[in-house]
Amino acid sequence: MNANKTGTELLNDGVLNKGTAYSIEERKCLGLEGLLPSGTEDIDTQMQRVLQHLSKKNSDLEKYIYLQGLEERNQTLFYKTVMSDPQTFIPILYDPVVGDACLAFGHIYRRPRGMYITRQMNGRMAEVLRNWPVKDVRFICISTGGRILGLGDIGANGMGIPIGKLQLYTACAAIPPQTLLPVLFDIGTTNEKLQKDPLYLGLREQPPGTEELDALTDEFVAAVQEVFPGCCIHFEDWKGTDAMRYLARYQDAVLCYNDDIQGTASISLAGIIAALQISGQKIEDQRVLFLGAGSAGMGIARLITHEMQDNGLSEENARHNVRMMDIDGLLTRSRKDLSDEQRIYARDEKSFSNLTEYVRHFKPTILIGVSTAKGAFTNEVVRAMCENTERPVIFALSNPTSKAECTADEAYKWSEGKALYAAGVQFPEVHINGKTLLPGQANNFYIFPAVGLATYVARPSKLTDECFIVAAHATAQQISPEMREKGLLFPGQKDVFETQITTATAVAEYMFDAGLAQSERPEDIRTWLEAQLYSPTY
Repeated sequence: MNANKTGTELLNDGVLNKGTAYSIEERKCLGLEGLLPSGTEDIDTQMQRVLQHLSKKNSDLEKYIYLQGLEERNQTLFYKTVMSDPQTFIPILYDPVVGDACLAFGHIYRRPRGMYITRQMNGRMAEVLRNWPVKDVRFICISTGGRILGLGDIGANGMGIPIGKLQLYTACAAIPPQTLLPVLFDIGTTNEKLQKDPLYLGLREQPPGTEELDALTDEFVAAVQEVFPGCCIHFEDWKGTDAMRYLARYQDAVLCYNDDIQGTASISLAGIIAALQISGQKIEDQRVLFLGAGSAGMGIARLITHEMQDNGLSEENARHNVRMMDIDGLLTRSRKDLSDEQRIYARDEKSFSNLTEYVRHFKPTILIGVSTAKGAFTNEVVRAMCENTERPVIFALSNPTSKAECTADEAYKWSEGKALYAAGVQFPEVHINGKTLLPGQANNFYIFPAVGLATYVARPSKLTDECFIVAAHATAQQISPEMREKGLLFPGQKDVFETQITTATAVAEYMFDAGLAQSERPEDIRTWLEAQLYSPTY
């Protein structure tokens, strides 16, 4: 990047631009005289104007559009604003508003963000990646748009996800934004409605078959190693079967992770650890039932069984404590439609298709929904869970809100306040039996920015599942007794920055202890880490 820009070229550079904060002397030296109003402001005054603009927007989507435009004009002011109040701005930058933004992406498009890699670039991906102006890229978040939230395949409209994820790397964990590159891997879409939309910006063709997609992805991963050595590839919102295949394919070969699998698993495990701290139970004594057997469910199950093994169970016994159901019922070994990953959790028992019946049969103590089946956790299901344990753990993780297996209000009222509940979206507090219960949001933003920050400073050779288990424990340990009393299973969003720094410190320490880190180990990891944080100041 050219830091010697002047005049309008400088004002049009969102990374360097300070707008009305340029001093009189700076305006003279940088050719800005006459190009700005005469008044000079500091960044706090500029932020007041931003907040005033936002207050006049009629919808969260309009706020999202305004904030994206602000980052394009003045990146420093953008991050100063969103980092001033993460509890307010995280839901706007990411879930749930980003879902609406993705659905409308081609219609609200203003200017390009990140990079778009297409199958037509086959054989030239390294050449194309070199078009990116920053050479020290530390993280690439890449999505095909093949499975966005609960919205399905939305192709190139999914670019809002890599953009939003990487904004949270900075907003939540102060990773320098210039080291982040959002990428949309445009392989086409199965979404016929989008293919017919005149404002759709992606390829209007069907995605390739597995063999071709594998070759394209192999080329992209190799190109990243060549152009941005040491860069971490963050896979996001790929179709479930592809997501699991590529994590297995690359996890031990390059620095990468899949947030839908490992990040979701880590935050879910954090919630379970916190819930068991409240109930006084041990994870190795739990029976876990999943509704939904896709990549998210597989990832959560894998981390839970690893945690059970860390607490003394054999791999066989840990897996025996887990059951999975999907749209076709219980995963049994007699079924012919299971993937290799699903077959690990299939059991030799009769098939069940009714969730309530199987809850009464298996007697789970933990029920996890990753099904996108709205209302699947009925009154009968919740009451049946209460028959198995005094404090049932019920996680309705599907999002957006319209996909949740049950609401917080339903889970608490049907269980008479006994449920230890979390959702993939944020529900309001619930008042029951004279108590105020605070449902937690099992959102990956508690995990992936922290793991990202640890990766940024420690420069590990790879990311293992244990990194995400450490992150889960570090997150769960930051819940105060007062928060637990109200049933809260995750730290508050208001203090998310402090949460991330604490978690990142624990993960970085593990990376050094495990021999993964390639940076030189400092005497004080937290102090060393904090010295490398981005600060949104001029």
